[in-house]
Amino acid sequence: MFCTNLGVTFNDYRLLEMALTHTSYANESGSPDNERLEFLGDSVLGLVCADYLYGLLDGHQEGDLSRIKAMVVSEESLAEVALRLELPRYIHIGHGEEINGGRMKKAILADAMEAIIAAIYLDQGFDVAQKYVLSWLTGQVDNTIKGRNSNKDYKSMLQSHAQKNRGKVPLYHLERVKGPEHNPTFFVSVSVDNRTYGPASGGNKKQAEQNAARVALVSLGLVCEGD
Repeated sequence: MFCTNLGVTFNDYRLLEMALTHTSYANESGSPDNERLEFLGDSVLGLVCADYLYGLLDGHQEGDLSRIKAMVVSEESLAEVALRLELPRYIHIGHGEEINGGRMKKAILADAMEAIIAAIYLDQGFDVAQKYVLSWLTGQVDNTIKGRNSNKDYKSMLQSHAQKNRGKVPLYHLERVKGPEHNPTFFVSVSVDNRTYGPASGGNKKQAEQNAARVALVSLGLVCEGD
């Protein structure tokens, strides 16, 4: 049972069911989806993470704290935790989303994680929600600080930062493609809050977008130059 994986017993299991219900399933079944819970859980997670980092990293500047927090609460990080909890087995998604591999999509898993946090908060209060978040967040923080997150998803980090602080998503633009057809180099820029960063290059469009996101994160002080 999923509650065993969570280590939390609910008083009102309807909250958990809602947290596990993606909008694609809700549209087919008429059940309430997890989007409102996701909104609340994002704030609870942010507060728990900020409080933990503030106490842990005494003397560190705001930029360092923001950089680590952005990585820890990113889509990539939350999806990683979701997989450890075997969340894909329990999430409710629509038929079309199922066919398109939605059960393993990082965005869907990350959103469900935030919704679960909100469900715990509403069911049992902040202290229990904080304890639950810290049960896995401390490990994610440790991995981030010690540099064990080798495959950093800069696009997810930038999107998370932009949505939480600006309410918008980054916009990527393919500036140009250079080189021979068998070995092209792509150049991509990214715009966030009316500012454009890059262009950055990559061997394919996806890698160039990742590099452009990294340039933006460095400029915003959320990633160090050597990261």
